[in-house]
Amino acid sequence: SVNTNTTAASSARMLNINHAQLQRSLTKLSTGKRINSPADDAGGLAVSMKMSAAIRRNSAVQNNVNNAIAFLQTQDGAMETYGNILERMSELKMLHQDITKSSSDKANYDTEYAQLQLQLANLRQEKFNNVNLFGTTLSPVAITEDGGQTVTLSTLALTIVTAAGLASLTVNRITTAISMVATKRAINGASSNRLQYALDMLGINKVNLEAANGRILDADIASESTEFAKLQILSQANSAMLSQANLLPQAALRLIS
Repeated sequence: SVNTNTTAASSARMLNINHAQLQRSLTKLSTGKRINSPADDAGGLAVSMKMSAAIRRNSAVQNNVNNAIAFLQTQDGAMETYGNILERMSELKMLHQDITKSSSDKANYDTEYAQLQLQLANLRQEKFNNVNLFGTTLSPVAITEDGGQTVTLSTLALTIVTAAGLASLTVNRITTAISMVATKRAINGASSNRLQYALDMLGINKVNLEAANGRILDADIASESTEFAKLQILSQANSAMLSQANLLPQAALRLIS
């Protein structure tokens, strides 16, 4: 038959199929991904998209938790300074009671005390990225990528030492203020430790998510390289067979020659 060459048509069909498979294999090797379109694995692509979104949320939550820890560290630094100032005030109180000090000496102590009061007032107004460190109700900090678990940071406010001068400042008032700062620093430290452990867990979850997503999405390069070599051989063989199939109708010429 001259008009219909079924052998050549069959070879051409197989050549097209192998060529398409060869293109897909080449794409997998060039991208490193097993799934490059929904046609490769529709269900796997859907799962991978969900995991990829979860991984990105996880990274965002890690960033937020790190910022919350930085906030607490800055807050604690301010409270440490606050405590140091209170300790100096208590020292000044004792020095002010020295019977060998003149009125001028005591006035000098009062001058320093007044300056320290101003610095305490400044510390109470300290901010982190324009957010007040003290006396501010903060939003809960999410510690999971789905937002299902949160940590609420305590609202910390610093006690004002209101005595007009060292003469009216009592030891009990200053020691109470120091105790208050110590307690609030302990609360700060507890929150910081909890956030650090939450951050560690986020890191573990991210690694596991990436590993699971990789098993779905990533190509097995060794296996795919073998498949690519096989398809190359088949494609070349199909091309050769198509060429031979196209020669078959020439046999008809010998019948009429």
